[in-house]
Amino acid sequence: MNLVIDIGNTFAKTAVMDGSEIVFKNVEQELSCPAIRDLLHEYPAIDRAILSTTRNPNERTEEYIRRHVSHFLRFVPGTPVPLANLYATPETLGADRLAAAVGAWDVAPGRELLIIDLGSAITIDRVSAAGEYLGGNISPGMAMRFEALHRLTDRLPLCSTPERYDLTGTSTRNAIESGVVLGIIHEIEGYIDRIGEKNGALTVFFAGRDANFFADKVKKPIFVIYDLVIKGLNRILEYNAQPNTQDIEP
Repeated sequence: MNLVIDIGNTFAKTAVMDGSEIVFKNVEQELSCPAIRDLLHEYPAIDRAILSTTRNPNERTEEYIRRHVSHFLRFVPGTPVPLANLYATPETLGADRLAAAVGAWDVAPGRELLIIDLGSAITIDRVSAAGEYLGGNISPGMAMRFEALHRLTDRLPLCSTPERYDLTGTSTRNAIESGVVLGIIHEIEGYIDRIGEKNGALTVFFAGRDANFFADKVKKPIFVIYDLVIKGLNRILEYNAQPNTQDIEP
């Protein structure tokens, strides 16, 4: 079994993988040593672990994990992955973006892929049919758009994920909610159409917090894999794990 840890700017996600299946998942604000200790006790078959983080993890917790698994991998720029990384500045590439691309490639190898992660930011990344990570674009996520409209103006209210939206808003709140939702829908559909026109048929993946919200609103064939980053990190761990090798350090 594998232990997969993805520490983002806001939350720490922990998953236990049995092959390609998630058998346990937890989301909390901080990664704690007691929680990891309990997890390793509950799943004694865990023998490998991968840690991806955008912030400094608790060193004591990381050291505890290192001592209790046979193979530990910190996912950093330069870590080998089963894709050719053509990004011009790989040292600045978000680990979650590359991990999601690896996860999508593991599901649909040999196809032109478009990976759309709908979280705090919206990332739209491409993988070629030859297995090349080509890069992508970043724009504000839904919550960030609502927050920006509220904070950067004097009188617009703070809105959140709406139950309904309209082509023409009939109140200020409805106009904000509809404008943000429809803006994201048109943005996504525009990328799918324009990239598809140049590169042929695309296999499109949705991931991230707002994936399910937009899945039935974007009128394109898509695959929704909420935990695509977790699955990609697990694939990267498997790719790097070799019998009797030393831990891979940053």
